[in-house]
Amino acid sequence: MTSTGHPVSPGRRRQRLGFVIALVLGAPVALLLSWPQALGSERLPVVAQLISFRAGLAIALFVGALLFAVIARVRRGWSISAALAVLLVAASLTNVGVLLARGGGSGDMASSDDAEDLTVLVWNTLGGAASPASIARLVIETDADIVSLPETDETAVTEVARLVALEGKTMSADTTRGPEGDSDVPTSLLISADLGEYRLDETAGSTPDLPSGVWVPVDGTGPRIVAAHPLPPLPGMSDQWSAGLDWIGARCTEPDVIVAGDLNATVDHFGSAIDGCRDAASVSGASSTGTWPASAPGWLSAPIDHVLVGAAWEVRAASVITAADGVGSDHRPIVAVVARR
Repeated sequence: MTSTGHPVSPGRRRQRLGFVIALVLGAPVALLLSWPQALGSERLPVVAQLISFRAGLAIALFVGALLFAVIARVRRGWSISAALAVLLVAASLTNVGVLLARGGGSGDMASSDDAEDLTVLVWNTLGGAASPASIARLVIETDADIVSLPETDETAVTEVARLVALEGKTMSADTTRGPEGDSDVPTSLLISADLGEYRLDETAGSTPDLPSGVWVPVDGTGPRIVAAHPLPPLPGMSDQWSAGLDWIGARCTEPDVIVAGDLNATVDHFGSAIDGCRDAASVSGASSTGTWPASAPGWLSAPIDHVLVGAAWEVRAASVITAADGVGSDHRPIVAVVARR
């Protein structure tokens, strides 16, 4: 008796073997490009930059998948190209799924009518490119109680305090330039007089090479406020950047802490180091809207500016403010409303 089936040619068998091997070997790479936390690789150079822009990464991966799918179609077989197409599609869809799960819009500007709530505002002003008048306007519009202003100097933040005082809102202003006081890039903070008197805790240290500070209530009543600005994950700075995130994580061990600033990291980079805090935008479903660069659409830019709260606080609302696009800074402000548990 003879078989009516067609035997598989050696060439076809090699193609199928190549397909399987490519799937097995390529799976960790696909995982690295979609959920590097599973491999503990979220802070690796290149990977850290890529996952900062998940939307753009998803598009690039999908385009690559289409290219390999065309090659596989031309070759008419289960080739290595087909395996790469499958892996890239899977990685692309995973990135899209993460973005959808985190929420796709900034929504209305976060606000509250409850006098017990605190409104926290963050805006990296690009070395003063955003004027004191524009900062003061935003402070008044959001009725912010705490305002973290990376890259805003002593003169500018003092002027902001003066301008908001003219509108009936009294705020204290302070600036840190790091433990040695010699940073060219300052970080400033405004605190509502309603919260009482605050002082900079010199013993808390700072993020490496860019200044962050911890402000504590003089009478011991009130949240610990951290205005943070760690280095970005640029070539040659990865270790300092990671150390900066770990410094922020150490502050999150205090339940009564509020961290606000340009953290030069997305929630993907925090890892377990910041388990003690929750990200306000993530809780509110606004963490897919990017804050940098402001010249790019919110869905395409990186969400690297944050308000984090310790266990003593709950998040009522958070939003990325797009109305400030084009007024000077390359960052979008983010505002969050928090309340004591």
